[in-house]
Amino acid sequence: MTIRVLLADDHAMVRNGVKALLEREGLEVVAEAAHGQEAVSMAAALKPDVAVLDISMPLMNGLETVRELSQASPKTRSILLTRHDEDQYVTAALHAGARGYVLKTQDAADLVLAIRRVHEGNIYLSPGVSGALVDALLSKSGQPFEPLSPRERQVLQLVGEGKSTKEIAELLFISAKTVESHRARLMQKLDIHDVARLVRYAIRHGLVEA
Repeated sequence: MTIRVLLADDHAMVRNGVKALLEREGLEVVAEAAHGQEAVSMAAALKPDVAVLDISMPLMNGLETVRELSQASPKTRSILLTRHDEDQYVTAALHAGARGYVLKTQDAADLVLAIRRVHEGNIYLSPGVSGALVDALLSKSGQPFEPLSPRERQVLQLVGEGKSTKEIAELLFISAKTVESHRARLMQKLDIHDVARLVRYAIRHGLVEA
């Protein structure tokens, strides 16, 4: 049976290249998304076997997309395709529920192998990912305490992208007052009281790129 794949990356040229690669290997690309919100909507409708997601996407990054996608299409397994090999990104990806983590610096065959392995029910990490980190993660029980709600993480990402209160309200279909409430609550939880430090926090935790 052909493996059905959803691709999400905000660069059309990257999507086109990955799609051509996967189709040459006999995989079926059933949908392409330019950001996380679109990917979640497509996954809910099409129920792909595997979703290949970039970490750094506007509106909703790859980590949040993994979380949302697991609710919208529980049988879809997610792989993050990224240039980031830092420990904090890998840790965040696995805790979000990703089943694969593939580095863009690896050979193209690495992604194909990852898709096949993840579709079989395995976890796949690129050779460039720290083995010591993986061992440490697998030796721990449970997940770390996550202080922010999904909505607060969304607001934090959009603040980090430089969006205004009005823009965030329009993107999330909520009122400006609600945005301000979410921002005040996440600042209180993180003990951060200015936007510049919020942006640095978002960058450090992989929600936005520097």
